Amino acid sequence: MFAHLPLTALRTFESAARLLSFKAAAEDLSVTPTAVSHQIRSLEHWLGVPLFQRLPRQVRLTEAGERLFHSLHGALLEVTQSVDSLRPSSSATQLTVSTTAAFAALWLVPRLGRFYTRHPRINLRLDTRSEVVDLQQDASIDVAIRYSQGDYPNLHGLCLFDERFAVYGAPRQVALAHQQRPPLISVHWRNSRLYADGWQAWCTLAGEQWLDDPALIRSYDEEQYALQAAIAGQGLVLASNILVSQSVASGLLQPYRPQVQVDGAGYSALCVPGRERHPPVKAFLQWLQEESLRDGHPPLARGGAPGRSPSAD
Repeated sequence: MFAHLPLTALRTFESAARLLSFKAAAEDLSVTPTAVSHQIRSLEHWLGVPLFQRLPRQVRLTEAGERLFHSLHGALLEVTQSVDSLRPSSSATQLTVSTTAAFAALWLVPRLGRFYTRHPRINLRLDTRSEVVDLQQDASIDVAIRYSQGDYPNLHGLCLFDERFAVYGAPRQVALAHQQRPPLISVHWRNSRLYADGWQAWCTLAGEQWLDDPALIRSYDEEQYALQAAIAGQGLVLASNILVSQSVASGLLQPYRPQVQVDGAGYSALCVPGRERHPPVKAFLQWLQEESLRDGHPPLARGGAPGRSPSAD
């Protein structure tokens, strides 16, 4: 049934398509770039269609190449997981989760103790690089927790929470804000106006003219820095109800005019279809569901859940 399949060429193609580089595929497979090129051309000849566009110093998948890669990558992943399940279990299982530094510091890490208590054999590694992570191309990432108003129809998704922004401050700063104009703490996201638009929307709803004086606005590049500044009493911060939840629960921050809130985006946990059945991934997604419910946010599992790559803030 499968005797006619050129398995070596298919495995070579999967590596080259995932890495979008014949040279990187050669390193991945421990062969020469010439051998990779030969296998790809042999596969293209066998199929009768080109799989790559050869451009100066790079290659790009054709439409046929994209179709083959998506089906082949999922199939090889299934085989890998089946083989791994038959091997004697090691002392620990690796799980790599990609997310933003802010989500990791303010929501995920404070709760991970409960995950490790339940799954002591899973060694979870956090990847908080600022670069966009393509789950279809980067097989080293098991799960990405993303934040977006967009959709990812080619990924398995678990919608965790929908976010709302409100203004928070240390108790003394909140009390003073009812009497005098407070200094503001803002976050300057590199790739989006979502946060800046949120401040404007909040001020419009609240009837405040706070943004008229730039001298009273202190800006940070990351949410965790902004929240630490607010905890230290340096002003009021516009913050996500998700990321601020631990600080509010501990009494370090409290809302100012809590009835005034503006919509944010949504957090989703995403993986390549089929990977959700891998035991460490399945355990982590189930735990995320429970933590979301603990916070009062019933999640909804569905393919193509809204999500943003960890760096697209």
